[in-house]
Parts: sequence; structure tokens; C-alpha cells
Amino acid sequence: MTPPPAAAARLDSIAMPAVPEKKQEARRAPGRVDHPFKGIALVLLSTVFLGCSDVTAKYLSSSLPSIEITWIRFLTFALMFVPVMLPGSPLHAMRTERPGLQLMRGVALLGSSLFFITGLRFLPIAEASATGFVSPLFVTALSIIFLSEKVGMRRWIATAIGLVGVMIILRPGSSAFHVAAFFPIVSAFCWAAALIMTRMMSGREAVLTTMAYSALTGVAILSVMVPFVWVTPTWTGIGLGIVIGVASTVGQWIIVLAYRYGDASVLAPFSYTQLLWVSILGFFLFGEVPDVWTVTGAAFIVASGLYIAHRERIRRAQLLVQAARSPNP
Repeated sequence: MTPPPAAAARLDSIAMPAVPEKKQEARRAPGRVDHPFKGIALVLLSTVFLGCSDVTAKYLSSSLPSIEITWIRFLTFALMFVPVMLPGSPLHAMRTERPGLQLMRGVALLGSSLFFITGLRFLPIAEASATGFVSPLFVTALSIIFLSEKVGMRRWIATAIGLVGVMIILRPGSSAFHVAAFFPIVSAFCWAAALIMTRMMSGREAVLTTMAYSALTGVAILSVMVPFVWVTPTWTGIGLGIVIGVASTVGQWIIVLAYRYGDASVLAPFSYTQLLWVSILGFFLFGEVPDVWTVTGAAFIVASGLYIAHRERIRRAQLLVQAARSPNP
């Protein structure tokens, strides 16, 4: 999965519309659009949709199996992208230069959804979300391997602090520990992998292509699994499942657009604002109040992620100054 050198040196935008084959080459890599604040704003917007999706999934998990909820979510996702998949459609965008990477991203996205929804069945939503938000820490580590980003000692210390926050929330060895807490952690790793693969394809694949392949991959795998756990849903359950699918698809779309404008290690920490939405909705819908351990651990994780973003901005500013001072080759 090591990206070509160009992927590390020039992470172009993935957010391009599908174009005719003759014009596609000219528009394949328009150059890096470096607007981190625009990327941050898009990430913040995405958390509203993703938070609503997660809260709805938590509500539905009391009556339907996790696999079935995830299947409805991906089926809705796929149906929304049918025009992209149909040959002859003006929006057709199934041509890809990275089919293997597209499929792996789809599997990672599926894993993130399935493991998180499974965790929601057993955990308070604020605890599950706080634990799941270690994904920026995984992004930091994976970006070294797959994006050739440099990570200094201070960022590693911040990462360690974030892991301390996870341990505070989980409290392994205590009576409060629940083995289901590992599900959001695995979900976070899968989500980080999906983000890294998004950046690896940046500038090479249209956003419609990436979304369509993720939808097809998820619904194909889950369609094989769902008959073994099937529970006939009510009309209300079907409606809520569609809400989950629509909200998560819109959130995913915005995330992919956001990564047009900034590095993974800069944007990922701002996904923490989703904690605010799920905590508020969790209180009103489920009467869940985060305990002091969850709040303390979440504070460690958020502080860690924000410091990582701060160090990344400093590093990028230093690189720009060095480039401006260096004579042209």
C-alpha cells in the first residue's frame, strides 16, 4: 500500500467531477488546493451529519442487529449513487485507475461503521464516540508509513497523551470496563485507514468514483452476511435506517471534499466536535450523562489531537519559509 512518490509530494484533490475520457487527463491532477481553514469548516459541518447518523443508529440498535443496521445504511448509500454506476448516465464515474485501493477503502469504511454500531449496542454513545475519536492518533501513525509525513517528538508525546485518555475512559481491570469498548477502537483504526487511502488517491480519482466504490463494496459484503441475522424491521425502523444512510452519506461526502484542502493530520482532530452533538442528543434521547471518567478521558484525547494539529501548522509554516528562502534550482 505504499503510495507512489507523487502521492506524498503532491496530494492533489480527489473532489473532481467525472469528465469525458478525452478531457479527463487534463483535469486529473489540477494541483494542490491548500486552504486548511476551508477544509476545517467542511470537517466541522460533516460532524453534524455523522453525529445524527450515530445517534439514530444507537436508537435503532435496540431492535435490529448491527449487521442489518449497517446493511440498510450501505444500501441507502448505494441507491443514492445508482446514477453514478449506470453506464451511459451523464454522471457515470466507475472508471478507476486504483481498483484495489478503492475496494480496500470500501472495506475499511464498512469495518468502521460495523464495529462502531456494534459498540453502540452496549455502550453509552458519548463513551463510544470519545473512545472512537482516537482515529487522529492512528492517522498520525499511518501517515508516516503511507503518506511519508514527518512526525516529531512533540507530536508523538501528544499521541501518547491521547492514548492515556483512552485508558482513562476504558479503565481496564476495573468493574466499569466493558469488552465492547474495543469495538470503537477498531472502528477508529478502520476510519483512519479509510482517510489515509482517500489521501493516497487524491488527485487521481473523482469523488463520485470513490463514493460509488465504497457503497458497492459495503453493500456487497453485507448482503452476504445479513440473511444470517435478519430481523424484519418495522416501517419506523426502515425510515430510521434510511435516515442513517442519508446522513452518513452526506457526512462522508463532505469529508472527502474536506481532504481536498488540507493534510490528514491537520483536519482529523476537528472531528472531535462530533462529541458535542452526540453528548447533547444522547442526553435528550437516552438520558445518558457522561461520567467524570469519560469527560476526563475525552479531554485528554481532544487536547492531544488539537496539539497535533497545532504542531502540524507550525511545521508547514516553517517549510514554506524555507522554500521561500531557498534559491530556485
